[in-house]
Amino acid sequence: MTDDDPAYAALQGVGAAPLWRYYGNLFPAQPRSRAVPYRWSWQELRPHLLHFAKTLSLDEAERRVLMLVNPGLTVPPATVSTLYAGLQIILPGETAQAHRHTSNAFRFVLEGSGAWTTVDGERVHMEPGDLLLTPGWHWHDHTHRGEAPMIWLDALDYPLVNALEAGFYEKYPERLQPVTRPDDAGSRHFLHGRLNPTWLTQDGPNSPISRYTWAETARALDAVADSAEGSDVDGIVLEYTNPWTGGPVMPTIGCRVQRLRPGFRGAGRRHTASTIFQVVRGEGATIVDGVRLDWAEHDTFAVPGWASYRHVNASSGRDAVLFSYSDEPVMRALGLYRTESADPGA
Repeated sequence: MTDDDPAYAALQGVGAAPLWRYYGNLFPAQPRSRAVPYRWSWQELRPHLLHFAKTLSLDEAERRVLMLVNPGLTVPPATVSTLYAGLQIILPGETAQAHRHTSNAFRFVLEGSGAWTTVDGERVHMEPGDLLLTPGWHWHDHTHRGEAPMIWLDALDYPLVNALEAGFYEKYPERLQPVTRPDDAGSRHFLHGRLNPTWLTQDGPNSPISRYTWAETARALDAVADSAEGSDVDGIVLEYTNPWTGGPVMPTIGCRVQRLRPGFRGAGRRHTASTIFQVVRGEGATIVDGVRLDWAEHDTFAVPGWASYRHVNASSGRDAVLFSYSDEPVMRALGLYRTESADPGA
């Protein structure tokens, strides 16, 4: 049978296709992500955020966010194949409309103070370095009572949820939801190491900690100090965990923070999880499949799944600290997580 056999055209009319023509694409020898290694510059993006904060009201925008769009994932926009990142700004005196969606989300605070997000009736305050969870289908809105712009990294799993055709969205009937729980209740109840309240029981798959404060995170990093050998790939790396399970903070998103000592030159690695990094402090570079991504404080960069990478902190006197999140929990739950040593090149 030749390729111009009319039987091939006839198959289209009956909703069928010959597998042998697609076999190589359906079962590739290894993953090939459409996402590419990429860095988003905080110094370049922050002025744009401030511009739109002056020229665009939250009544017009609902959420004033600059999406961090990977050049390989422009339609629909995403940062890596399964995850999204954006930079959101809110000004003093502003409030953002309450809504909810099935996508899991969190905020990692970059700049400002005096703001809070209300999540299902609980006001959760924000300070730089804090990680605030907004689990799927939880009402959330924002209020800013500080004196300067508040900026944070928005993270969602909507690329994954939409690919699974499981996305729902709803606006709250009022601009703000009522406060029905004590402020920062989730953090005050649970963020104390191994001492958890016995009168509460697990409610859903997400961590009950609403706010992982930077003060607690920094204390944990400092406690490790220089006595630990750490990972030859990721340095001193800690995972934010769900106190009910000991696992990731959300079923679709895992979050980590890592410290790269001065002079750190990491070993090469690759894994099937896609990862987005946010620079907390310091400067360095990550080489991803031969592409060198030089980064500085508050920059964001993407390492696609199965891309080989290694981190470098060439500084002789200053730590570099990176926050990251990935779809590793999904990969592990589906039995698709794989990792191996790999040389990313120069």
